[in-house]
Amino acid sequence: MTDCRPLAGLKVLELTHMVMGPACGLVLADLGADVIKVEPPGGDPTRKLPGSGAGYFPMYNRNKRSICLNLKSPEGIDTALRLAGRSDVLIQNFRPGAMQRLGLDYEKLSKHNPRLIYCTEKGFQAGPYENRAALDEVAQMMGGLAYMTGPPGRPLRAGASVIDVQGGMFGALGVLAALHERERTGRGCEVTATLYESAVFLVGQHMAQKAVTGTAATPMPARVSAWAIYEVFATKTGEQIFVGVVSDVQWVRFCEAFELHGLGSDENLKTNAGRVARRNEFMPKIKAAFAAMTPAELMERCAQAGLPFAPITRPEDLFDDIHLTASGGLMEVTMPDGEHAGAKAALPALPVAMDGARPALFRDVPKAGEHANEILAELEAT
Repeated sequence: MTDCRPLAGLKVLELTHMVMGPACGLVLADLGADVIKVEPPGGDPTRKLPGSGAGYFPMYNRNKRSICLNLKSPEGIDTALRLAGRSDVLIQNFRPGAMQRLGLDYEKLSKHNPRLIYCTEKGFQAGPYENRAALDEVAQMMGGLAYMTGPPGRPLRAGASVIDVQGGMFGALGVLAALHERERTGRGCEVTATLYESAVFLVGQHMAQKAVTGTAATPMPARVSAWAIYEVFATKTGEQIFVGVVSDVQWVRFCEAFELHGLGSDENLKTNAGRVARRNEFMPKIKAAFAAMTPAELMERCAQAGLPFAPITRPEDLFDDIHLTASGGLMEVTMPDGEHAGAKAALPALPVAMDGARPALFRDVPKAGEHANEILAELEAT
């Protein structure tokens, strides 16, 4: 597999913490950019988060170099200014107003480096909410995603930091667009990506549903599905399998694969609309047929018929997933901190390929300040 670093030569200065900002830097780093992560003395506090936050740092900070700077000191600010002066991109997710107080805001930096692309990751775009504090969970609640995820009356956040990660990806997308624009104008610009608007973008399909049908979208657990068969089924062993039938052709294959000839020959079930209208009549028969099969038997029939299906997989099961391990979907990194420092773990790679090549690990997750000497030496040489 060939090297996949299309952004090689791009210099990025990252002043971020937690997930959203580091996720933006991760996208650029995995694609080959030289990302310098600025951490406070002693290291980013994200390194020490317990529980559900313990995986944030190793997941979102590979392929980066680390330097620790005290941004409360003149020396630290001076180094940050010099680094910004030689950078193509700066990413930051400080609280509103913090970068201005430090003298590291776009208005100041762009005067010395007019080609700089300055990416701000924050809670809200300009407007009445823009100075409010925000988190992934806040955005999910305000943006309608929690309402759509949980059953009626029980809003539920998604089971991963989806808005933080999506906000980071939108930030990276904006940076790439700004780099293209800079080729034309010779100047950089300020890019802003946000949590709230990212969450709203995800529920856009439900907003459009209301506009198209006049009926508000129902939370997903209570929704009327667009397809008659599109849910999780129990099997003989108690394990659950998702099965979907989303076209009339798939319905024919489904009935043949599971020998449901009576349903397959029913003229009232030939169309998706007909099946949705009568799903309560035939679903007990389908559930009973699936409940008599093992997961392997059910999935084999679905695979042979070309039907969408999926086992219910836990995150820890993915370390050994045969597809991920064979396709370059995981990259082995070293845990830099905590009681398991030095341990190896295979974590998800960037989910893209270019001419068949996947972005790979070329620099392990850094220890705090690990690359300070080489970064400072490069700075002195320029």
